[in-house]
Amino acid sequence: MLARYAAVCQAEGFVPIVEPEVLIDGSQTLERCLEVTESVIHAVFQALHRHKVIMEYTVLKSSMVLPGKGNPVKASPEQVAAATIKVLRRTVPAAVPSINFLSGGQSPEEATANLNAINILYPNAPRALSFSYGRALQQSVLQAWAGKAENGSAAQQALYHHAQLNGRASCGKYNSDSLGI
Repeated sequence: MLARYAAVCQAEGFVPIVEPEVLIDGSQTLERCLEVTESVIHAVFQALHRHKVIMEYTVLKSSMVLPGKGNPVKASPEQVAAATIKVLRRTVPAAVPSINFLSGGQSPEEATANLNAINILYPNAPRALSFSYGRALQQSVLQAWAGKAENGSAAQQALYHHAQLNGRASCGKYNSDSLGI
């Protein structure tokens, strides 16, 4: 279905955003998530090829490789980055110009640290490695706003702050000192 959607988008002059998400619900290990993510992304690109989707005009919106939320063994940003990069190198054609990661249930801090580690460990990626976060950007904004009009400015500042942090992470330039932007 993702491949057919992408082919229709391109036929109509749009750049498709292909989003095969692997959920982190459960207790799977980092290694198991790597296996499943690799299989899923591989299958998606095989289908895109069968549907004659032009890779140069496609954006991949993917999950990072993460252990399940229920797994007591947490992965470091470097472990997440290494596993994620391994999958990308094995499955994504170099012609794909951009991969934008989902926050996929990660906290804003985890998502930012993991994106930063990916960009530090993969500085010569043949594409942009950026973010397309929902919850990881919105969480602090919604907390600052709290449904009150008078908090609008604080909510905007929270969004700007987290967008800056993630912008730095997408260049591999985020660090804990960045928190006080």
